[in-house]
Parts: sequence; structure tokens; C-alpha cells
Amino acid sequence: MVKNRPNVQSSRGVTLVGGGAPTAENVQIAMSIAPTLVAADGGANFCLRQNLSPKAVIGDFDSLEDSTRDALHETEFHHVAEQDSTDFEKCLTRIGAPFILATGFAARRWDHALTVMSVLARRIGPPTILLGLYDIAFAAPPSIALDLPRGMRISLFPMSRITGRSSGLEWPIDNLILEPDGFVGSSNRAKGPVTLEFDAPGCLILTPPAALHSVLQSLVGSDVVPGQ
Repeated sequence: MVKNRPNVQSSRGVTLVGGGAPTAENVQIAMSIAPTLVAADGGANFCLRQNLSPKAVIGDFDSLEDSTRDALHETEFHHVAEQDSTDFEKCLTRIGAPFILATGFAARRWDHALTVMSVLARRIGPPTILLGLYDIAFAAPPSIALDLPRGMRISLFPMSRITGRSSGLEWPIDNLILEPDGFVGSSNRAKGPVTLEFDAPGCLILTPPAALHSVLQSLVGSDVVPGQ
């Protein structure tokens, strides 16, 4: 018998919509790359208002409106009652896909945003990229090469004590200790293509949305990313 089988499986990328003020533009961008739509709890309310029908809704359903559930006739509903994890984490552990583009998770409350960043840093589930208004964010793998234009902002935020090496950064991280209550690597700049290596997990990378395709290609490969 297969254990821990994901509730939602897709051979392509998944767009995950949360209830924290997603934008129609970000959902449209995400779905053009990751066409399988999944909502996290109250994110389904937004989807319905945009005339979108998610393949599934996952969460504890404390924000899901009854009218939304009644209207989404073709949608699968996966109720996860436990309160030891957030809806974001519930979704990541129940989606099987090459990658996830998530939006609507970090725009309203700081406690929610910090919790989402904490879950992201733990690299739970498929490779996941958060889409915001001015940034995208993802958990750094042990090593990554990013094809960035000269002058593009790239920030490294450690969620734990981190050391590593870099090439192509205006301010290299070699011989530095990055930690959340100490030195952090915000507002660095690319001098061109960037390579990063980390000695332990726990670092988040933030760049402008223009870097999305380059990040995806580096994280999951061009064979599963449309338009590459």
C-alpha cells in the first residue's frame, strides 16, 4: 500500500493561492507557468471572485466561506483539522508536483508572513517560490546558479546560522556568518550570473519578479518550465 500519497498530484507546476491578499496579476502570471490551480483555505474565496475553479482546496477551512464551497462543484476539498501547522504547510505536504508558485501568503499580517517564511526555509514539499508585489522568495538549495542581469538586486536572508560561498555578487558572502540576529545579506547586487553554495539549509533568497524564469530553471530545470 502506498503511504503518504499527496492529495493533489500534477506532472506540471501548481499555482497555490492563499487568502492573504493575492493579486489577480500574480495569479495570472503563476498560472501561465503552473496551470494546476490549488487554493489554501480562504484563497478559494478569491479564486471564486476571479471566476477561477481550483482543482482542490486544502486547509482547516476556518476562512472558507460556505457560499464558496457550494459554488465550486468540481473542486476537491481536503479538510485538515489539526492546528499544529499552517494552511501553507498543510498544502506543501499534500501537493505532489515538480514545483509550486505560491501567492497570497505574505501581504497582510506580519505574524503570518514570518510563519510562511519559516515554513519556506524548511524546504517542505516541492520546490516553492513565493510571488509578491515586489519580490519573489524561495529557499536556497545547497548550491544554485542564477542567470541574473548586472545590477539586479538579490537578498540573502538567513533563517538560521549560515555560511557559504558566492561568485558574481557585488558583496561576496565568503568568510561571513549570516544569522537572523546578526549579519544578513539584504540588498546585494548581481554583477552578472551568480553562483551560491551553502554549508547548511536555512537561507532564503529574494529577487525581483523579473528573475522568476531564471530561478525556476535553476531550481527545477527547463524541461518542466514552459517558455524555456
